[in-house]
Amino acid sequence: MRALYLAAALAAALHAETFLLRNVTVHPVSDPDIPNAAILVRDGRIADVGTRLAAPKGIRVIDGKGQHVFPGMINSATMIGLSEVGAVSAGNDVGEAGDFNPQLRPLIAVNPDSEHIPVTRANGITSVVTLPVSLTGTSGGGIIPGHASLLRLDGWTWEEMEINRAAAMVLQFPEVRLSINTPGELRPVRIPFLEARRTYESRLRDLTTFFENARRYQRARTAGDAQLRTDIRLEAMLPVLEGKVPVLLLAGNERAIREALAFGGREKLKVILGGVRDPGAAMAAIKAAGVPVILREPTDLPGREDDPYDHNYSLPARLHKEGIRFALGSFNNQFARNIGFQAAFAAAYGLPPQEALRSVTLSPATIWGQDDSLGSIEKGKWADLVLADGDILEPRTNVTQVFIHGRETGVESKHTRLYRRYLARP
Repeated sequence: MRALYLAAALAAALHAETFLLRNVTVHPVSDPDIPNAAILVRDGRIADVGTRLAAPKGIRVIDGKGQHVFPGMINSATMIGLSEVGAVSAGNDVGEAGDFNPQLRPLIAVNPDSEHIPVTRANGITSVVTLPVSLTGTSGGGIIPGHASLLRLDGWTWEEMEINRAAAMVLQFPEVRLSINTPGELRPVRIPFLEARRTYESRLRDLTTFFENARRYQRARTAGDAQLRTDIRLEAMLPVLEGKVPVLLLAGNERAIREALAFGGREKLKVILGGVRDPGAAMAAIKAAGVPVILREPTDLPGREDDPYDHNYSLPARLHKEGIRFALGSFNNQFARNIGFQAAFAAAYGLPPQEALRSVTLSPATIWGQDDSLGSIEKGKWADLVLADGDILEPRTNVTQVFIHGRETGVESKHTRLYRRYLARP
């Protein structure tokens, strides 16, 4: 009896991931839009897309009734699953002690029941990169806090959510910080320049020494040194040194970007620049290096008093004009759901609308090495699909359904539960 029950449950699950979605406008991202189209999904993958698809016998048919279908969006920098309430330390798995922890994989600490997951998913985000560090300016996290993990926003366990547990090694490149935010302080704490400079130089020496030790360890391993003792931190560096795993170099301003790119070049690393906010004249260096960029939210205010008001608003458009590959990341949880609106804001300040959509779909999929399975609506890719009643980047558009690997996840969240609760308040 138990075997029959499990077989029936498995058959139902497979049936739920096989269907024909018709009467929709498909926005593939990789190709022109297709009006009055249908999408055939088999076992969670897209089997066909077109205007003349007939439903195979016995297959479930979903009538989209004029809805628009987009590929699920990807937020390239969050802490989803690792941090629930920033002010409550017990609910945070970021900021591990120690400066060098390349062996850490944050995916195994992800909480699949985090309230941030359904809230983010309800806005059409189906995959996120989660980082083991906060970029709010608080101390902690170290120079190498661990690896960034790419995960889908659906699953009972972190194993089911996994796309790539080691999408990149995170490296917070040292820079001169004249102020830091510390817990319990309402305003940033100012640091004298000489002290900030000494701290920067010390951390840069530590970083250089750590990479030198990793190189020596690599050579000893290659030579088969029988006396070599296994070091889990240095073992975790081997795929990075071999170029198999990229390094997410977090560097925000012009000077840090130049030094980070120079460091990556000397160490022959596969670099992704992250947290870029004020590249200035380093834009040419980024283009020459050919590295992709993960931008922070373009709606942030300018960092300096003499910056133009639209300094951050127009940065995506300037990167696009220079031919620099980029994607968007919120670098937080509370606004992770708004990454599509951030892309729309960039479109309002010069970024072509199609490129705005690409910056949260196919571009991040390409940067994270998943463009063969995510980021667009194409045959053979996972059916991560978002149904909406209009342009998914518009705030007034309603997301009506979300599919991840062909499975309906719904748009229910804490927000909708509270809305109904207080709407019915006597």
